[in-house]
Amino acid sequence: MRQQLADTVTALALCCGALLLVTARSWRAALRVLLDLLVAAGLLRLTAGQGWSALAAAAAVILLRQLLWAGLAGPSPTTGTVARVRRSVSGRSESDHSGRMTP
Repeated sequence: MRQQLADTVTALALCCGALLLVTARSWRAALRVLLDLLVAAGLLRLTAGQGWSALAAAAAVILLRQLLWAGLAGPSPTTGTVARVRRSVSGRSESDHSGRMTP
């Protein structure tokens, strides 16, 4: 019964991902929905008592999901970039505490 439910969730994951891609035209949102539902299907397979292969499959999907989102998120702004933006907006250097304006 649980195996059938996991197969159904897998099929629905593919359908929902494709439907979202077509309707919203956002491949990132479609990929996120697809991977989240595949994680759910993998966890359902684990409850069916499939053994180590089900655990490896669920771990692989979770790892793939984490790697894809880390790669798609891109580099985060560094502290130096934020400081340069603050300086350009305020017109002052961070080391200049006397209130003088620096060019």
